Amino acid sequence: MTVDLLGDAAIVVTFAREVSAAANDRVHALAASLRERPLGAVSDIEVVPAMVSLTLHVPPGDAADLAPLVRARVEEMGDAPVASEGRIHEIPVRYGGDDGPDLEDVAVFAGLSRQDVVARHAAGLYRVYMLGFLPGFAYLGDVEAAIAAPRRATPRAVVPVGSVGIAGTQTGVYPRESPGGWQLIGRTSVPMFDLATGARLQPGDRVRFVVERIA
Repeated sequence: MTVDLLGDAAIVVTFAREVSAAANDRVHALAASLRERPLGAVSDIEVVPAMVSLTLHVPPGDAADLAPLVRARVEEMGDAPVASEGRIHEIPVRYGGDDGPDLEDVAVFAGLSRQDVVARHAAGLYRVYMLGFLPGFAYLGDVEAAIAAPRRATPRAVVPVGSVGIAGTQTGVYPRESPGGWQLIGRTSVPMFDLATGARLQPGDRVRFVVERIA
């Protein structure tokens, strides 16, 4: 674990070099602790959790003074704090065809049939590691190694809203139309983000994809 200054107004806590459920648990456990219990007398702190690290945005000039308090909080929590698990979401997906134009490419990468790729993707119970890229875009893992196809060599200028993609060991749902380079294997009608209610998925939640159909 390292605690580093990011200029004079931010602190970065890094728990691991590689993505893991254990490191992600520590990130979100620390995030919850910092939100519930301010650091000293400073309450103007924004907590931004990622996959294996957490960034704290603090008042300008305060980072150096607060960094030791952050380290002490981590040490107080111990080596293996467990973040509470969130909700389990089931998301129906239409796989293949116009909804999943890269399903065949993923099948070729895996050396499997399209049906086997779908079955393996739908068999996982995926952790929401973090939100990023777009409002409501959840990075979900871990995708089974056999179907963990890398990003496309050439990103698409437009990816339809609701598209379900794979990029290595991560999978996710595009919450709005946008550019993107993930392998698109399906699409859902379930909205991922709403201005009134925010993101459907939150860090610590789990996601299970349900096969609606295979084209």
